[in-house]
Amino acid sequence: MSWQPTALPDALRLRAAFNRLVREFFHARGVLEVETPVLSLAGNTEPNIASFSLQFSGRTDGAPRTRWLRTSPEFALKRLLAAGIGDCYELGRVFRDGEAGGRHNPEFTMLEWYRVGWDHLRLLDETVELIRAALALVGRDARSVITTFRDLYWQHLQLDPLSAGIDTLRNALGEVRIDPAGLTRDDWLDLLMTHRLQPLFDNDVLLAVHDWPASQAALARIRNDAPPVAERFELYLGPLELANGYHELCDAREQRARFERDGAVRAQRGLPAIPLDDALLGALEHGLPACAGVALGVDRLLMALRATSQIADVLAFPFAKA
Repeated sequence: MSWQPTALPDALRLRAAFNRLVREFFHARGVLEVETPVLSLAGNTEPNIASFSLQFSGRTDGAPRTRWLRTSPEFALKRLLAAGIGDCYELGRVFRDGEAGGRHNPEFTMLEWYRVGWDHLRLLDETVELIRAALALVGRDARSVITTFRDLYWQHLQLDPLSAGIDTLRNALGEVRIDPAGLTRDDWLDLLMTHRLQPLFDNDVLLAVHDWPASQAALARIRNDAPPVAERFELYLGPLELANGYHELCDAREQRARFERDGAVRAQRGLPAIPLDDALLGALEHGLPACAGVALGVDRLLMALRATSQIADVLAFPFAKA
């Protein structure tokens, strides 16, 4: 195995320049940089995300030995928000099992931040502002386009993603052939996004898609439209998904119910059970201030800035060389 890095020196310098930009951007806006644990007593219950776990060999005073590598700093940041820290962000490493390839690395860098008193649309504007500042590092800019999830699917596929049946969604895949066994309606919507829509996205357009199906709310609030929608956005630069943001759910009871639904899906799929994050639920019961939060994939953004489809081109040492 070659000992040499896969990223060129210019790519590593660009990463350093982006890190500096992030800190200057948030310092100017009064957003506090924090650090939170990488190892946790609880993991991510989301059925489509696999967490790494390990066994701690030292003294635990009765606590579980199994600890989980974070897939996001979200839960810890929300505990700080409930404690009154105010606007905050973290720039650091996160980990996801089973994701390695051209666009994925099991450990990667995430920028996550929260704004107290904001909704997802206001935070969307700030996210666009940060990404355009990052584009300026390489002498580029991008035109911003904002649309709803519903309008995006109607414009390109002539179907209503909030009401169309599974057969309609399946037929819209056209020549793309997928084994339908076990796929849900949300799975078909995701396949349409990745196989039919994202390949159409313009490399010079920063596309923001907001108000997702309520069934894909994750940790977002649900707005009682007809039909209800999740107050959530995703941001794309060309075909690359860069960021995922929410008008955050503050209801501890609803959050527990969502965790438990995740657990039921995991059991149905034969996936390992993940302990619920009681510390987060306790913070929500104490009172999470109304806020919006967003997670941005730094490596994905650097790939877009470098115009490469290979994550190894922006990493000193990817998984295969770690």
